[in-house]
Amino acid sequence: MSSLRSARWFEAATRMGHTHRQRIMQGGFARADFAGKPVVAILSTWSDLNPCHGHFRERADDVKRGVWEAGGFPVEIPVMALGEPFVKPTAMLYRSLLAIQTEESLRCHPVDGAVLMGGCDKTTPGLILGAISMNLPAIFLPAGPMLTGRWRNQALGSGTDTAKAFMDWKAGVLPDAEFREMEEAGARSPGHCMTMGTASTMTALAETMGLTLPGASSIPAPDSRHRHMAVATGRRAVEMIAADLRPRAVLSDASFHNAIVALMALGGSTNAVIHLVAMARRLGLALPLDRFDSLSRRVPVLADLRPSGRYLMEDFFEAGGLRGLLSRLGDLLDGGARTVSGRTLAEDIAGAKVWSDEVIRTRADPIKATGGLAILRGNLAPDGAVLKSSAATPGLLRHRGRAIVFEGWADFAARVDSADLDVDETCVMVLRNCGPRGTPGMPEWGMMQVPKKLLDRGVRDIVRVSDARMSGTHFGTVVLHVAPEAALGGPLALVRDGDIIELDAEGRSLDLVVPEAELARRKAAWRPQSSRHGRGWAKLYADHVEQADRGADLDVLGPTGESPEPEIN
Repeated sequence: MSSLRSARWFEAATRMGHTHRQRIMQGGFARADFAGKPVVAILSTWSDLNPCHGHFRERADDVKRGVWEAGGFPVEIPVMALGEPFVKPTAMLYRSLLAIQTEESLRCHPVDGAVLMGGCDKTTPGLILGAISMNLPAIFLPAGPMLTGRWRNQALGSGTDTAKAFMDWKAGVLPDAEFREMEEAGARSPGHCMTMGTASTMTALAETMGLTLPGASSIPAPDSRHRHMAVATGRRAVEMIAADLRPRAVLSDASFHNAIVALMALGGSTNAVIHLVAMARRLGLALPLDRFDSLSRRVPVLADLRPSGRYLMEDFFEAGGLRGLLSRLGDLLDGGARTVSGRTLAEDIAGAKVWSDEVIRTRADPIKATGGLAILRGNLAPDGAVLKSSAATPGLLRHRGRAIVFEGWADFAARVDSADLDVDETCVMVLRNCGPRGTPGMPEWGMMQVPKKLLDRGVRDIVRVSDARMSGTHFGTVVLHVAPEAALGGPLALVRDGDIIELDAEGRSLDLVVPEAELARRKAAWRPQSSRHGRGWAKLYADHVEQADRGADLDVLGPTGESPEPEIN
């Protein structure tokens, strides 16, 4: 019998071996199509409710072509699509479910390796988490960014410019008709957000970690070169099976070092912190939040991309893309890290060029001298919190203000625009009970909209603090991922209206200016909220999810206790 894993299904001289061969031929395949060939699973996150992946039906066929050309047998297996705009309360609630689907789809089927097709925010980490745990040869194919939005001779970036336009519309600055026009012009092709949001960040980090072919993450989704990359990815999947090149042989501490360096240089999404920590945990690697902060202090922001900068992903691609950016990071990277190409990262980026110093800056002329993220600690966030300082208002990065507390999203939505809300631009808005267990799922509610009474006065930013997340496309002085969360009785649960909160981004501190004795009294009186979820996935998630500083993965999905191969009768 062949050494291929799939041979246990297709080459066995048993009754079930006969059934397996018969049923695969039921699909119209000849015996010669699959006999003795490596079987490549193509895990596709296509869905009508994930327009970012609207081209994946076509791309799956391109991947299949590459697999056939290399002598493999491709099989497409759909997994949860997780279209970020439509999945409520948040796609993050289902990231671990997609990881489970990925791991178990690969485990239970007759496959030898996989091509992982993702891009929209949680699909990239979900697929990679599952592939790490299953540890069959796997390569990631990014969806690619959508084309630049165009409206009245303006370039529009999804999420970032939508948020700005919404504030202007709400304040009466942007008329209804113009706002509707802009809505129609903002997302004009398949592909994920073309800002440096979570999708662009995570696909870039997947490439930096060596999980894609070189250059894969920057190509716009509709570009014919994206089809070329899909075919090449299919071919490489077959070669990886022959070489037995698995995720755990590719990923190392150096891979995560490089990912954090790229995250900072890109001015990338705060969500990447949670996803990278979760991935490292699956491998049994320690990735403390302080490591992000240490590298942030050393790595300049070189990519002039929204929301931290001016340009969009099409511009980035034409300027040299991720390979160009990485080539400028030089000694900040560990070039010896392995990649799925079979080479090192240094070899993969050798010869890369930058064609626009405006879009991809030099280290001598960065967007910001230090990285885009800051890890904050203090009595309000003893286990850490995250701030995207590169997209914040500089004048608010050191701030002292009066707290206005919202108990959850419903409370916030009901009161934020009330004329009676006692708020001014010096206040600190606090949103709690929105962490991993609180909702559950840790939605992107941390990017609380500025109250209307302030928008009407021209205010566009205010300090905000929460145990939730925010979209990577967003901007503002927004402190996120406060741990431990309020639902567990973390210090955020003890804040009251009128308390003074101090933020010092440079000093990396976030503190509640309340005497310790008073906080102890409040803690003694605190009682947890009763869960609204008594069954199903939400209950399983809430019962087993870890805190943000540990990657918000499920405690039963750690590096130990791997499931055995299935028995085949």
